[in-house]
Amino acid sequence: MPEELAWQPDLLGGWWATVDYDVAREVLQRGTGALLCLAFLQALGQFRPLLGDHGLLPVRRFTAQVRFRDAPSLFHLYYSDRLLVVVGVLGTAGGAAVLVGLPQTGPWWVTTGVLLVLWAGYLSIVSVGQRFYAFGWESLLCELAFLAAWFGSPAVPVPFLLVLAARWLLFRLELGAGLIKWRGDRAWRDLTALDHHHETQPMPGPLSWHAHHLPRWWHRTEVVGNHVTQLLVPWLLWLPQPLPSVAGGVVVVTQGWLVLTGNFAWLNWAAIVLGASMVSDGVWRALLGALGPAAATPAPTPGVPPAYLVAASAVVVVLGVLSVRPALNLASRHQRMNASFEPLRLVNAYGAFGSVTRRRDEVIVEGTLAERPGPGDWREYAFRGKPGDVGRRPPQVAPYHLRLDWVLWFVPLGASGPWIPRLCLRLLEADPATLRLLRRDPFDGARPRWVRMRLFRYRYTTPDERRRTGDWWVRDELETIVDPVDLALLSRRGRR
Repeated sequence: MPEELAWQPDLLGGWWATVDYDVAREVLQRGTGALLCLAFLQALGQFRPLLGDHGLLPVRRFTAQVRFRDAPSLFHLYYSDRLLVVVGVLGTAGGAAVLVGLPQTGPWWVTTGVLLVLWAGYLSIVSVGQRFYAFGWESLLCELAFLAAWFGSPAVPVPFLLVLAARWLLFRLELGAGLIKWRGDRAWRDLTALDHHHETQPMPGPLSWHAHHLPRWWHRTEVVGNHVTQLLVPWLLWLPQPLPSVAGGVVVVTQGWLVLTGNFAWLNWAAIVLGASMVSDGVWRALLGALGPAAATPAPTPGVPPAYLVAASAVVVVLGVLSVRPALNLASRHQRMNASFEPLRLVNAYGAFGSVTRRRDEVIVEGTLAERPGPGDWREYAFRGKPGDVGRRPPQVAPYHLRLDWVLWFVPLGASGPWIPRLCLRLLEADPATLRLLRRDPFDGARPRWVRMRLFRYRYTTPDERRRTGDWWVRDELETIVDPVDLALLSRRGRR
């Protein structure tokens, strides 16, 4: 075994610091900066029509009913759409600065301070985001930002305890997803889950149709590979190097396949960042030779600033205490998926697709200019990501997250709410901010007289059907889930 890959104690001058994870720190912090930049940029484009003063679930109504201690947010103190823009712009700029390494050129506390401000800013958004921010990758990004903050800057060595904390995060992310699948749905145990998943996942991508039509034996192989990656490989993170590097590499490769075959916002990219940050400098040197990082010259532990030593150690203790409930959750037969056990979202429980839907039902939103519409008078609103037109190939949108499209996927599964009639109202008003969330307004800004929602059963075309028709989907109407409504009717119902 090459010397760079041989087991090493990782520690520098004692129990606390290491010189073998400088590249890992760069990957973790810059990758987190990129994700934060994207998340804040996305809030600038979507938060106001969804959650602003004229949104579908206004923040002010939420903060009037929910205590600050249960949903800590700057917007509990004051909310305005203008303040949201300020937070979004500063967050986007701050994330970009971390991505290019600007704060990292200063003392450790500069990098820590910038990332903590970004964490607090994004936590403020997530805490009041309600249904539109109720996704596991929101808590993951909050946890990732807080953890990355305490890695400091190249002015201080990487604390090995924080390396272990990053491994613990990836361990929970992968093992939690594996256990929830094994416990949650027989399809994962009998290896049939991927017979359905590529077709019924919330947001298919350009290659999802092709992935669905791969041979059945390949789908069985995918499921077995998933179980190995999520149930067995994470345990390598607790063994000596190079095994944690191997585990991280496996995560990067498998998450890359998920990037190619679906649109899961930045979930896969966050896992890729974490996986790549598991690789030690010694492994990078062995893999890249002269292109790899130079071996660091050890400096004595007393050279670590006392304030950093105390702060990083205290954070590890806090994270350790907060890890008790997530650890118990992993062992529980009643495992919770994508749960936060404290409002700051510092140590969370993760999981995905504990059950696999066998059929795809899609909400289709339509409007008409006619006073008394007939069957041919209705025109369909086109969404940016979710299936609609059967001839449109599913687009690649991740790591961007189309929140309205995603939430509509859950409606046929029973996840409705007051935002549905408010969406109808905004469409009847031809609200420009709401219409910008869509790919196409069939009325070019004019106010429709009526809107309605219908439910359709979708399935992929077969290869033969695709050759004959050029379509990607076949759909059949099931029912009307929102009967035609106009402004007068919604006003009488008091749905404003």
